[in-house]
Amino acid sequence: MKLFFRKVGEGKPLIILHGFLGSSDNLFTISKQLAAAGFAVYLLDARNHGQSPSSSEHNYTLMAEDLAEFIKDENIVNPVILGHSMGGKTVLQYAQKYDNYEKLVIVDIAPKFYPTHHDKIIAGLNAIPINSLKSRKEAETIFSEYVSDPGERMFILKNIYRTDEGFAWRINIPTLSKELENIGEEIVSTKQIDKPVLFLKGSESDYIKEGDFDVIKETYVNAELIEIEGANHWVHATKPKEFVEAVSNFAL
Repeated sequence: MKLFFRKVGEGKPLIILHGFLGSSDNLFTISKQLAAAGFAVYLLDARNHGQSPSSSEHNYTLMAEDLAEFIKDENIVNPVILGHSMGGKTVLQYAQKYDNYEKLVIVDIAPKFYPTHHDKIIAGLNAIPINSLKSRKEAETIFSEYVSDPGERMFILKNIYRTDEGFAWRINIPTLSKELENIGEEIVSTKQIDKPVLFLKGSESDYIKEGDFDVIKETYVNAELIEIEGANHWVHATKPKEFVEAVSNFAL
């Protein structure tokens, strides 16, 4: 699949993959800061997200293949590849199958299995009548019955955009609803990875728990873990300065 992407800056190639229900837009501000630090930043939209094509399938094997196809098409050699959450698992799956990368940065996710926990969000998205929607305010009112946190609601509802006829989604809700269990699946280790891997954890997030890193090191033998104080699961959004500093120090 040919993924939509944006490129910012010139320098060492750095590919960034967003998380579930996100898009390249979410990391655009961060990409400009990383470009200023000396990177050519490639921001990708995952399949069924953003401006990339839709598909009836959504799993890490396919997303890793999409990433490999992008790297080949753009003639990128030994990039640093960064992924947040779902994007991080895509990167880990890529590393199990392909070798064209220098370093990896995995943001607030572990390779382990995570139980499905997006059910209420998906139910809320399905409750929004996108074809007859009159305003963004109407969508927020409906969605607030399913997602109480205003910041999380705003982040997810950025996937609504205006068309000549009304409103539409930038996410493929039918497929993501059907394939939801795949988002939490374990990235199975078939080989040890000895290239450098940085795991970035938000101190206010429990996605990487105590003891997880010992298991991670069994496969990613040169991995290191940095915890960013005060950051939640969206490390790049809650502590952008610290995020850029950690990524730049590791990747350059």
